Amino acid sequence: MKKRKFLLFTTFMLALSLVLSACGGGSDEKGGDGKSAEKPKFMSILTGGTGGTYFPLGGAFAKIVSDATGIDTNAETTGASAENMQSIKDNKGEIAFTQTDIASYATEGKLMFDGNKIDNIKAIGTLYPETIQIVTTEKSGIKTVEDLKGKKVSIGAPGSGTAANAEQILEAYGMSLDDIQKQDLSFDESVSGIKDGNIDAAFVTAGHPTAAVEELSATEKVVIVPVDADKADKLIEKYPYYTKEEVPSGTYKIGSGVPTVAVQAMLVVKADLPDEVVYDITKAIFENLDKVQHAKAKQIKAENALNGVGIDVHPGAKKYFDEKGIKAAE
Repeated sequence: MKKRKFLLFTTFMLALSLVLSACGGGSDEKGGDGKSAEKPKFMSILTGGTGGTYFPLGGAFAKIVSDATGIDTNAETTGASAENMQSIKDNKGEIAFTQTDIASYATEGKLMFDGNKIDNIKAIGTLYPETIQIVTTEKSGIKTVEDLKGKKVSIGAPGSGTAANAEQILEAYGMSLDDIQKQDLSFDESVSGIKDGNIDAAFVTAGHPTAAVEELSATEKVVIVPVDADKADKLIEKYPYYTKEEVPSGTYKIGSGVPTVAVQAMLVVKADLPDEVVYDITKAIFENLDKVQHAKAKQIKAENALNGVGIDVHPGAKKYFDEKGIKAAE
């Protein structure tokens, strides 16, 4: 009798479990907003070239995120900002570095994203100023933006945000890309080109000090071409995501500070990443910056992370900033 009752009970429980599974009564893999609630096993942080700032920071962030979340996270070299936005759209990464201007173009479908709007990215937050550095050497004789006319000038790797910055700065001076012998080179390739005499100058949009330019300063007398104050004002009036910036004295062994302009570096994520995962990523990065050796980490502060974002912030990141009482500056 006991054996029969046991068999009946077992049969009942098996049938019940099948019914619950069919009705979705088991563990739900979706959050209330339809996002996958399943924690990913692996994530990629899309960075930039090895000679820039994104790659070393991305490597440090990847380790922090891996340690804090248990998700195996890796930093990948890329063509930087614009390419990273396309890669997120194509599901080739989960987290990405980009410039604030490029993120805005992507979500609005403008400029290099005309007809190709990127609608699956959300912001974690801004990080630090991305300084537009027009790099050359003393022996080139180039001292002003106007001196770039007719010269071989790199405007960054295809897919990077540097090209847009170069075009807009030239525009402020009444020039265009047709006025230079345009080269599409990564930061490392640009430095090699300047060293070898194959190019005369290069636009480098990155946090300073930039590794590739530091390498150049070891063998050459580096010159950073200034962006004049009136031209910076003109640029900012038309493109308000720019700010005035300075490459300080001593950087790359230069004798005095050089005025220029900057945009902001930021982190974005795939919009459909679970809120809890993005919350953990955001918390891990902003509360472990002391573990990042790169000099730029000193400029990254949670209290500034919502300033100048320009696109929607992911709900998971917003939850972290809300807990900290952090809001965007008015």
